[in-house]
Parts: sequence; C-alpha cells; structure tokens
Amino acid sequence: MSSLQHLFPINLNANWQDTVPEAVNTYVKDWLLDESSLTARLKANAKTFRLEVLGQQITYCDEHEACVYVKAGDRVLVREVILYCDDQPQVFARSLLPLTSLTGEQKVLAELGEQPLGQVIFNSPTLKRKALQVAKFSATSKLSQLNDTLGLSKEMEFWGRRSTFLVNNKPFLVAEVFLPGALAYQAKSETTS
Repeated sequence: MSSLQHLFPINLNANWQDTVPEAVNTYVKDWLLDESSLTARLKANAKTFRLEVLGQQITYCDEHEACVYVKAGDRVLVREVILYCDDQPQVFARSLLPLTSLTGEQKVLAELGEQPLGQVIFNSPTLKRKALQVAKFSATSKLSQLNDTLGLSKEMEFWGRRSTFLVNNKPFLVAEVFLPGALAYQAKSETTS
C-alpha cells in the first residue's frame, strides 16, 4: 500500500454533539459510546492489527477543535493515524496533545511511533475520560480524500467521536472516526469462540 503521509494533516472540522441521534443504529451507537480502549476492542475483533502514522507536528489548536481542556491557541502536538484490522482500514484518529501535558511520565506520548496512544493511556491508573462527543461526516468532508486514497466507499456517511482524557490531570483530546466499511458498521462485530 502506498504511503498516506502526503495527506497529513487532515484535520477534523465537525459539528460535534453531546448525544448520539436516535436514528443511529444500535451497533454503531455501541461503538461510539464504548468507554473502554478502542485499540483493545479492535484487536479483539481481528487476527492482525496495525497502526500507520500519517504525521505528527507541533502547531496551535484551532478554534474549531478547542474544548474546555484544550484551548484555542494552545501549542499542541498533533498526531494522525490509521488503525487497521486484518489490513482493512477501520479508524482515522487525530490526537491533540498539549505541550504542557507532555511532561513527566507523559513525555513518552510524544514519541509513540507506531504504538497506539490508547494502548499507553489506558494502562494508566490515573486515566479519566471527560466529555464524549459524536459527529457525522459526509462523503464530501475533508476525510473524503483519505477515503479515496484507501479505496473506501464514497457514498456513505460515517461517524466519529472525540473524547478528552486526563492522565495525571493532564488533558489530551482524541478524535476517532470509523471509516466506511469498519467493524463499527457491521451488525455482528464481536468475535465469538
């Protein structure tokens, strides 16, 4: 597969909502509202799992991505990745890590490479998830170029979520978008054995 790094940064300008609309089907809603580690859930539903880093850079938090814990104008480390299960793209993730949060034990979060952020923060006994919001993305959103490059459906709307996490009371903003064809859209998405 060709590198996707030329697409970075993709950004996520969305209409984030505090509740999932009633019209969203039950299994998509289950994935959107799941408060456990998305990385762990994806790994449990696949034979192979991998992460591809699109890019990482220090910049300023834009107004449209700001929240209670990460303010517009804050210097942040932006990291964008794709999560794959069995070589099928599942999730586009964009993390905003304020530089003020990348101190002490959290310095390692700036140098994750191909290690998932969730795998690290969900191992912290001090982890707290704050506001969880959801958004719908249309086939014409900024993510459409990524979908085109990955050969994914151009027809469907797809869903994402964003959460603020606190690790040792240091905030991190993580947005995860379930790409067309992801396990989140399949009625039988849990493995059985």
